[in-house]
Amino acid sequence: MKITDVKATVLKTRSIIVQVHTDEGVTGIGECSPMNSSVIAYFVNTALKPLLIGENPLEIDKLWNKMTFRTYKLGVQGAQPESIAGVDIALWDILGKTTGLPICTLLGGCYREKVMMYASIGGGANMTPAKMAKRVESYLDQGFKAIKIRMDWGAMRQDADPAKDLEMFRQVKVLTGEEVPLSFDANNGYSVSTAIQQGRKFEELGIYHFEEPVAQYDYAGIAAVAEALDVPVSAGEHEYTRWQFRDLIEQAKVDIIQPDVVKCGGISEMQKIAVLGSVYNKHFVPHQTQPTIGTAANLHVCAALPNATRPQEYTGRRPELDEIFKEPLVFEDGYIHVLQKPGLGLELDEEKMKRLVL
Repeated sequence: MKITDVKATVLKTRSIIVQVHTDEGVTGIGECSPMNSSVIAYFVNTALKPLLIGENPLEIDKLWNKMTFRTYKLGVQGAQPESIAGVDIALWDILGKTTGLPICTLLGGCYREKVMMYASIGGGANMTPAKMAKRVESYLDQGFKAIKIRMDWGAMRQDADPAKDLEMFRQVKVLTGEEVPLSFDANNGYSVSTAIQQGRKFEELGIYHFEEPVAQYDYAGIAAVAEALDVPVSAGEHEYTRWQFRDLIEQAKVDIIQPDVVKCGGISEMQKIAVLGSVYNKHFVPHQTQPTIGTAANLHVCAALPNATRPQEYTGRRPELDEIFKEPLVFEDGYIHVLQKPGLGLELDEEKMKRLVL
């Protein structure tokens, strides 16, 4: 089997779909992070495609290394690993379709057939506490059994309004009660001292995990927060390789690692990061905001890990994206079932996808 074409397509839905075609008629699909869609699609179509034409798509690790180290000087954070991610996911999809096996089985076995998802609700920086509470209520009505609220502050707006954040958490906690885990994502927005003060108050209210409390580049600061608090501290969506996660674990001392399969180089690298995390006995709760291919790939990796038992991130259904798949993922009663069809288990409806092409 040989690769005959590689194509990244940008959709109006702020998505980047990758298709890898072969001479045996097997096509794999993947997805890249959409953070810089035109740049990433160009990277796939001009930098990665020439490296892959004529290669055996089943030699996934060999091709991952070829893509990574032949384009290494083009950037190991951002566009390069995000572009590789889409291709790598598509290669795993081809392997699954060729063998007739779901990706979770190829990764070693499916430890759980369904995964509890937490509702990942952003936009808190520009919301009142009451407005966030109303949004959370709507997600609870959809059947979510775990919630995370995100403030979207960012490192450039440090300590913008901690009092509002605390009041927002308090009001939401009234809704979630003791049975529904509630987490808080500061989105890198606190100084170390404020993060510790806030974290202690969150602990009194019953926080489940505390995400990115300080600037993503401040490993010493993250470590100080993690050491001062009992609540599990998480980070990782800004890291892209196993080497960066090594430093995040050893230097930042996080309790939960959060790679993103559409950012960190795909399934191949994410699995290596998961193994690294298991060596240090870390919880594995990936970052994931892409609710179709990204979420499916994420679920296959998590289902194949014995210790990925915490709720996983889900931003909710997007009907306009579900439309382009013949049988989309189904969220039901707080869970998504891990697809057991070959590969990812998703199949594109090409005609419907064409209507969304930019």
